[in-house]
Amino acid sequence: MATGETGFSDIVYDLISVQYHALKGGHDYGQYVRDAEKAGKKDLAQFFRESMDEDSRRAARCHQFLTQLSGTKEAGPAAG
Repeated sequence: MATGETGFSDIVYDLISVQYHALKGGHDYGQYVRDAEKAGKKDLAQFFRESMDEDSRRAARCHQFLTQLSGTKEAGPAAG
């Protein structure tokens, strides 16, 4: 498995990237919920809450995969 300049395999890098963006999105959606509620748009607030929940599940799933790969040859030398 390829290890780029980071010393981690591409797949570990990809999982970390997806996890980061899911966590960042989930954090940002909190503000979007507040904005929608302030504007009296309950349907939009609910949509943003659902998006936050989806990103939370996505980040947790990435964490599970990263845990499985941790310390394996598939993760690359930096994770071993």
